[in-house]
Amino acid sequence: MLFYERAIALNRERHQKLKLEPAQNHFAFASQTNAMLLASTELAEAARDYPIVFVGAEGGPFTLAALVGLRNSENLLVDASGRWEANTYVPAFARRYPFVLAEGEDKSILTVCVDETYPGLNEERGEALFDGDGKETAYLQRVLEFLRAFHTDMTQTRDFAARLNALGLLVSKVITIEQQRTGEPQRQVLEGLWIVDEEKLRAIDDARIVELFRNGYMGWIYAHLLSLGNVRRLAARLDRASRLADDSTLGK
Repeated sequence: MLFYERAIALNRERHQKLKLEPAQNHFAFASQTNAMLLASTELAEAARDYPIVFVGAEGGPFTLAALVGLRNSENLLVDASGRWEANTYVPAFARRYPFVLAEGEDKSILTVCVDETYPGLNEERGEALFDGDGKETAYLQRVLEFLRAFHTDMTQTRDFAARLNALGLLVSKVITIEQQRTGEPQRQVLEGLWIVDEEKLRAIDDARIVELFRNGYMGWIYAHLLSLGNVRRLAARLDRASRLADDSTLGK
């Protein structure tokens, strides 16, 4: 599981005294990824800040992802102090950390896990997970509700992507970014991405258009298409980060 170094099942006996206080560098765990899985229900908000694409192997299955970087192992939204850029949307995929629902062989059974390596976990400060009787606290109940809702949303997202794929609306997309660093041009290429083809969307029959509209898919499709303009904003962030890195190197 991405981000989780030692995710173990939450246990009311082992973890009865456990508390959680967000670490100052809370989002450091997400600093080395350039994409975040995204639920379709997040599209309207996330589309304001990120390019949102479909990811998956040719033929599927597909799901949604928000691009947060244009180079491998680099999240342009998380700074060196482990803070997410202010006033930008944080995907639920990251907000759920250090908790996660894990599927077993029987996918209908979900287990709540916690990353024991997270520095904000302790027995002295923060929100308690269990009370003195070993019962879930109100805080943990809210966490569980959030995890279950996110799991449901991601299932809905896969159904959304599968339907678009079945209708032949997804096409491969390669994003290429040209950079000028210390006098030498550099090219960043992102592959394995898929987007909705607008011409194919306009060409499908009226019955399928009505179906997409009734299912709420049409709004999600256009949020996805509008979000692609954010590639330029992400490239501008990359340019700023590259200039700072070059200035730092030259300063030495």
